[in-house]
Amino acid sequence: MIKIVAKNFIIEGKAEEFKALAKPLITASRKEEGCISYSLFEDIHDKNILTFIEEWKSEEAIKIHNNTPHFTSTVPKFGPLTSKPSDVNLYKVAE
Repeated sequence: MIKIVAKNFIIEGKAEEFKALAKPLITASRKEEGCISYSLFEDIHDKNILTFIEEWKSEEAIKIHNNTPHFTSTVPKFGPLTSKPSDVNLYKVAE
């Protein structure tokens, strides 16, 4: 299992637009075969930090996800709504 944490820094006043764009992406991603979970979280102290936290069965599932029409058509639309590039980290269970 791989967890993705993708932190997005939203321009003041653009958070609702970002969330609206994210909804169809989240819905479609949750239906993918390799998706365990896929959600968007708002920082408790800063409403302009929105973070996707995703769980995937494998790196292959992530590669497939990153090439889906719902991903490739939506993610570029986030750019104009952000103040700097996303901070994206992938994690695996440390045992």
